[in-house]
Amino acid sequence: MATPPITDVIFDFCGVLLDWNTRACLEGKFPDDVVNRICANDDPCGFFHYEDRMDAGEDLADILPDVRREQGDELAAIFEYYIAHYDDALPRTLPGMVELLEDLKAHGYGVWGLTNWSHETFHLAFEKFPRLEELLQGTVVSGVEKMHKPNADIYELALNHFGLTAGNCVFFDDTAKNIVGANEVGIHGLLFENALQARESLAQLGVRL
Repeated sequence: MATPPITDVIFDFCGVLLDWNTRACLEGKFPDDVVNRICANDDPCGFFHYEDRMDAGEDLADILPDVRREQGDELAAIFEYYIAHYDDALPRTLPGMVELLEDLKAHGYGVWGLTNWSHETFHLAFEKFPRLEELLQGTVVSGVEKMHKPNADIYELALNHFGLTAGNCVFFDDTAKNIVGANEVGIHGLLFENALQARESLAQLGVRL
């Protein structure tokens, strides 16, 4: 049986379309040792854990008491600052990605967004980078839907919302478990490295740009 042609490409946001950098938001505003601890890979201050909760649909106001109880007043204040100045953690679109979206659309492919992101801060992505909003034909946001990658329900909701068939779609994400989630519902999930690699991966699936 022939492989179904690719007609649409779905993109994660942070780490794929956008550079996401917590340090860029906090550096110079708080002591270096505190910023280093917040940004450490093992997440000792829980910032990424709390942000994941927001991505799943919880409100900052409901999470802050937990941050204060578990991490103390100083870190709770810094987390509140971080969310309030979240656009500073989004310094740029990743190189070549706007051009990739433009090329896909010019060649008749659909381009869409699917992101784990808080409903309270997602608007900043399009406010800061309006070209992304112009190019993407629709975006599903986890915090709005109260669903969360890599669970199957959010991929299925995106497909239904966009009117797409899983086997005709590619999904790029920079997190391996989210690729597994996409593959499990029949989407061609591909781990994102950079724009050039994305173009090469698409070409291997028959996408011609």
